[in-house]
Amino acid sequence: MTRLRRWPYTFAMVLALLVGAAAVFSSLFLDLPLRDPDGFLGPSYIRLPLLVLGFIGAGLIVETVRRSGWRNLPTSVVDIAKKEWNTHRLLCIGAGLLSFYVCYVAYRNLKSVLPVYREGTLFDQQLFRLDQWLMGGNTPAVLLHELLGTGIAANLLSIAYLAYLPLIPISLGAVLVLNRRLAVGAWYTTMLSLNWVLGTVSYYLLPSVGPVFSHPEVFRALPATGVSELQESLIDTRLDYLSNPIGSDSIQGVAAFASLHVSVTFAAALFMTLTKQHRAVLAFTWIFFGVTVVATLYFGWHYILDDIAGIGIGGASVALSAWVTGHRRARRRPVAAVSEPDSVSAAKSADSVSRTAGAIL
Repeated sequence: MTRLRRWPYTFAMVLALLVGAAAVFSSLFLDLPLRDPDGFLGPSYIRLPLLVLGFIGAGLIVETVRRSGWRNLPTSVVDIAKKEWNTHRLLCIGAGLLSFYVCYVAYRNLKSVLPVYREGTLFDQQLFRLDQWLMGGNTPAVLLHELLGTGIAANLLSIAYLAYLPLIPISLGAVLVLNRRLAVGAWYTTMLSLNWVLGTVSYYLLPSVGPVFSHPEVFRALPATGVSELQESLIDTRLDYLSNPIGSDSIQGVAAFASLHVSVTFAAALFMTLTKQHRAVLAFTWIFFGVTVVATLYFGWHYILDDIAGIGIGGASVALSAWVTGHRRARRRPVAAVSEPDSVSAAKSADSVSRTAGAIL
């Protein structure tokens, strides 16, 4: 394991290779094509390089403005790029984004074929009854509708829930680009990748579609929001896929247990806490996590057990990714990442981070 952690991205790359191979094997076994879940944004071989360049460019500008202000911005950007952006750092950023993307695409494809492998197997009735038992005979969503109302709260929770989709890749780019400690970026990348993989396993263990799809009558009082549009799109896509898995161009995206919205937001908040980020960052991530939990129940995406399992997956992802990237003693001697001299080599940086939880920004 010591050799594995010498380059902190080793585990993430191996994980991406394994889960990617699983997705390919599944495609061949079922004779179903692999699909790009974000294909509407263009081919991945174009989208990924543009994503990398965009993150690097934004990181350079932020770092330059932070150090030198807006004066002589082009010259200062070039100087910082020459001094700090060596080939090794660029390769690490590329490895982080690539491993994350492979795990994400594999997760989406393996999630898509879940109804084919577990045909006719759903545990929604049991999970719904468990919710009512835990709530003393009440339905969690109904209690939240009565407590928060179905007007302004629905629209605010919808905005928060949908914000998850762009915030996750943005947070990954920020950690990889704005952080000068390579192993910290590897920790975050591996953590997110593990969430996709462990989440996929949970889908197969306990297949379910969620309260809004199994008991839609509970949610008819909710107004039209971005979430309701997304739910309609997902169920239409699922029905289209199930009618003809081979001929359909759709990628099926409905699965409730466990909640990856909860697992990822909890893992991100825990990661920010362990790396001792600014109080504003900590407040935002923990509040966002709490709002996400409420939104998953309010809109019927998940059952209570889904969210509990999501917290477990998030915590396990943080712990395991910390270990494989060398952060077992991360909380003993916190050192700000930006305080490290430019002359320190990448190898020494990785070794130092294995003993400390440096700040990201």
